[in-house]
Amino acid sequence: MTDIALAKIAILATDGFEKSELAEPLRQLKEAGAETLIVSPETGSIKSWDGGDWGESFDVDMALSDATVAEFDALILPGGQINPDVLRTNEAAVSFIRDFYESGKPLAAICHAPWLLIEAGIVKNRAITSYPSIKTDVINAGGQWEDSEVVCDQAIITARNPGDLDAFISKIIEEVREGRHERKAA
Repeated sequence: MTDIALAKIAILATDGFEKSELAEPLRQLKEAGAETLIVSPETGSIKSWDGGDWGESFDVDMALSDATVAEFDALILPGGQINPDVLRTNEAAVSFIRDFYESGKPLAAICHAPWLLIEAGIVKNRAITSYPSIKTDVINAGGQWEDSEVVCDQAIITARNPGDLDAFISKIIEEVREGRHERKAA
């Protein structure tokens, strides 16, 4: 069991993340007392995508090259189309996600971010939701796609879109409180 106020949570992102899918978990988790850090392959700042155009920039707290799974209690992957598409071609990002999965700690992906779970090879035989346009990708990777605001399968938390953020964040807090999960082989 981990008290959310003692938790350290990573949000892995690069340029082109959906603004609300990073900003809202960052805000709500910090309000709940968690130490929440933006981790990125880039240093300095990364730029959001907001309403069909480039939006606000956010400061990176930690370079991905300096991050370790051991120091975090959960990992959040915001969506948008650009962010997960770029990150899934970054072997360090995919390895970090795969290592996080293997740790049994909560792993959360929203919107198009399940592409990263697919790339890491961890959706087979798992209940997953996503933005509807990548439903076929989830199914082709062996996932069991559901059209629900939040789906949680052994602390792999997924949500469809920004409209699901409150439920998504609530589920992240719940799973962080539960701590590590033993994951059955997919």
